[in-house]
This record gives sequence, structure tokens and C-alpha cells, in this order.
Amino acid sequence: MRWKINDSVDRNAVRTLQEQLQVNELIATLLVQRGIETYEQARAFFRPSLADLHDPYLMKDMDKAVQRIESALENEERILVFGDYDVDGTTAVSLVSAYLKTLSDNIDTYIPDRYLEGYGISNKGIDYAEDNEFSLIIALDCGIKSIDKIDYAKAKGIDFIICDHHLPGDEVPGAVAVLDAKQKDCNYPYKELCGCGVGFKLIQALGRNRNQTTEDLVSYLDLVATAIAADIVPITGENRILAHFGLQVINSNPRPGLLALKKAYSISEFTITDVVFKFAPKINAAGRIKHGNYAVKLLSEFDLEQALEFAKEIDEFNSHRKDLDKEITIQALQQIEDNNEIDFATSVVYDPSWHKGVIGIVASRLIETHYRPTLVFTKSGNYLAASARSVKGFDVYEALEACSEHLIQFGGHMYAAGMTISEENYPKFKTHFEEVVKQTMPEELKEPEILIDAILDFNDLDDKTLRILKQFEPHGPENMTPVFLTPNVFDTGNAQGLGKNNEHLKMFVKQDNSKPFPAIAFGKGNLYLETRNLRLMNLVYSLSENQWKDKVTLQLQVKDFNFC
Repeated sequence: MRWKINDSVDRNAVRTLQEQLQVNELIATLLVQRGIETYEQARAFFRPSLADLHDPYLMKDMDKAVQRIESALENEERILVFGDYDVDGTTAVSLVSAYLKTLSDNIDTYIPDRYLEGYGISNKGIDYAEDNEFSLIIALDCGIKSIDKIDYAKAKGIDFIICDHHLPGDEVPGAVAVLDAKQKDCNYPYKELCGCGVGFKLIQALGRNRNQTTEDLVSYLDLVATAIAADIVPITGENRILAHFGLQVINSNPRPGLLALKKAYSISEFTITDVVFKFAPKINAAGRIKHGNYAVKLLSEFDLEQALEFAKEIDEFNSHRKDLDKEITIQALQQIEDNNEIDFATSVVYDPSWHKGVIGIVASRLIETHYRPTLVFTKSGNYLAASARSVKGFDVYEALEACSEHLIQFGGHMYAAGMTISEENYPKFKTHFEEVVKQTMPEELKEPEILIDAILDFNDLDDKTLRILKQFEPHGPENMTPVFLTPNVFDTGNAQGLGKNNEHLKMFVKQDNSKPFPAIAFGKGNLYLETRNLRLMNLVYSLSENQWKDKVTLQLQVKDFNFC
């Protein structure tokens, strides 16, 4: 892997912040790297406060949305809460419907079928609303580009409120209200809310009419934190505040559905990473394998025994999902080998039997072996559908755009996309996509890069520094877990393989006369004999906590190392 040291910080800003906060150079450097250069910014970073959340009425159309919902409540209209089938969508639907159910019995939910309806607002969902006499639909985590669908609903006398966080197109749907901070004419100060976050702003605004403060709504933040973690949005500004307090709810008094998921793990305190890797795949598995409704049922359930039953079902979906993506990944890797495509610039694979719900995961898995832009195709009705994943720095959406003559439709962003193609166009597209990537992808992007925040001596890892580093959590985009480089490290002679097949490497490492630190290097178990003989190495790692029963210990999570 390529190592790149982040040396672009303003050293004057570091020195100034060091003096203002009375912290060491390492802490000040890490803060400045994250755009924090003043005492006030540092206070807001280290001491998140609900009082720093923005007024929800700063969001364009919030007044219209609240007015229309209040009118529906007053007139006892039926309200349908509609959302996407992923974690952000299902948590948002659970949040908004749970709040509205405290005000009315005329509330129901709708999650589209991933395979029959696809992503976003669907005609089938609107027909369901008409058949069941819903006059208002609140769409969460989708809708910002559903111009024709909103027109279709209008013709049936159904109003829409859209709560989305995706980038709008040139035209905005003609809904009663469109809540999306990314609209050009929306002056809301924070632009990076997830769909569930926009849903929370909506209930914040509704709560104001009932003399409810943000503190009265804190119990909903376990859902918001789960969505923030799963949707990989920046953990800055409002998202940091919502995630901070949401994690407190998850760890102290989560709703029964999340408590049921938690009970599968002997972890005393969940971090944002735990939410990403333990909650999110299970909640997502419902929509991938069966239906997103199962996730909403779990997240909306208030009886723990029933929630445990729902969690058991979702566990089974997730186990099936894991089996599927493992099996398909093996088949896809074999296909690459059989086709003599090991040295290609891209991985493009296809099998009509592959499960559409896991092809995005498989694309990510393939990149772990063949680090390059990857597309996984399967049969979908009369066409082929694919999920695309990219590598750091390469815009796969642009590459697809260059090949769009072969595609029926495509959408997405720089690192992930989806597309539909006719089967007869697949060979031509595959050849064209390979040519485009080969010609446009710079050589340095063909190798994964590790961005190193700072060079660190082990002797500088004192208790105060570790305590402050802990307060950098929750981590996520734009506030990633700091990565350090420590040179001239050696194992004390106790290195060993770890895991069922000794695939991981456990070490106890020192630098000069420092105390030893436990370190784990995933997937490096084959190197344990080489590390045992006190060979000096340069170690790139992040700090993590290893929880075993009630004991929590510091552990270095190794990203990469090389021998001196």
C-alpha cells in the first residue's frame, strides 16, 4: 500500500491552538487537520450540545411541511410514511411514524419492494395510498428527483412532503413541501444531514407547536445515530451532535428493536463502528433478502419479547446474505481467473443466477482482492442490472457516463453506482468500460493509499493524550480515526497467529524502551515467524479498544507495516 503522510497543516495554526487549549502538538495537529483552529471550534467539537442544533425552520419549506401535517392531523386525514429500504430509509420511517402515532391513529408506513418497485417513490406505492384513502404521503430518504411520480400522485389528489438529502436535479418535484438542505435556494446552515436526520428536523419543528424541546425528543436519536453511521455521512456539525447523543441512547436506553440487536453481543459500550458493522448489515439484510418492512417492524416494536423475535428473523436474513455474498464472491473471483482478466484495469463479471440484493457487497469484496473499479451484473427481468464500486480517487460515475451509449439507465456517484443494460450490449459495454478506465485512471490510483495523520513515538502515548484522543469520537467521514506511523518498532517475541486458521497476526510491540502495546494485523497471520525475531519495522496503525467481558484494553489496529 502507498503511505502518504498528511503534512499540509498550517503549523502556525497548530502552535496557536496548542497555546489556547494547553494540549500537545499531536492533539493540536489532529484538530487543525479536521478544520478546528479556534478555542470555540474545539469546545463545540469536544463538548457537543443539543443547544447547538440549528432551528429546523431555517430549512426551506419547513413551515409548509408543518402546516400541511397539522392540517392533516386536525382533519383526521390518513398519512402514509414512505421510505427507502436501506438503513437510512427504514430508520427514518420508523422515527417519523413513531412520532406521528403519538398524535394520531391514522398513520401507516410503506417501504417499496427492492425487486418489484426498485429505489424511491413508486407508482405502486402511490396506488396503495389511493386504494387505502391516504391523502398525504411523507417521503423520507428519497423523492428529490421523483418529478413524474409526484405528478402521478397529484392527479389522484394525494399530496407529498419530501424529506431527502440527495443532490437535486435541475428541477424540483412539485410537492407541497420539499425538505432538502442541498437545494440551491435553501439557506439551512448544515448540508450533510442523512434522510433520518431530515426526518428528525421535521419532528423537531412539529414538536415546537406542542411546547416540546429537543430534550423531549432525545429518545428518537438512537435511530438517527444508526442512520448516520450506516449512511456514511460526514460526522461533523449537526451530525456529530446527533451521533453523540444518539450513541448515549443506544448505550443507556435504546428502543426495544435496537436492544434486541444489541443482545447478540457482549459489548459494554457500542461505538459508531459497532453500529456500522453490527446493526447496519442486519437492518439492511431485510431489504436485500426479504423486504424492508421487516426492518421497520423491528425498529417500531415496543415490546421487547416481540422485538427479540423480529431480531431473530433479521439475523436469519443476514446469515443468508453472508452465505450468498461469500459464495458469489468465490464464483466471481473464479470467473476473473478463468477469463484471464487478473491484470485488467477493471473487474466486470456477470452471472444470471446471482442475487441482486448482494451484488453491491460482492463488488466491494472483489476490490479487496483486485484493487480496481468493479461491476457485478446479474439478471433482472428482461435486462441485466449491475452495482459498481470504485477505488479511492477514481470517479466510476464519469467512466459509466463515457460508456452510456450501451446503457439503458444508470445513476449514482463517484464511488458507487447502479445501472441497467440489455444482455446483447453487455460484451460491448464491458470492452468499452475497460478501455475507458485503462486510459483515464492515473497510475498512482492503482494501489491503495493509507493517509497517515502523524508520526508518533510510543512514549508520547501517555494517559492524558489517550484520554483526549478518545474524545475525538464518534469517528466517520471528515473525522476519521487518526492513523499513526511509528518507526523502528519490534515485536517482543510473542507474535502468534490468531483466528480459526491463524489468518490474523497478534503482536506485542515496543519502540526502544517504551512499554509494549498489543497489536493486531488482520490478514497478516502468515508473517508471524518473521516478526518474532525482533526485526525492526515501521508500523502504521490506529488506536482501538479491545473489549473482552468487562475488561477494556488499548490495542493497536495495524493498517500496514514494512521491515526496516
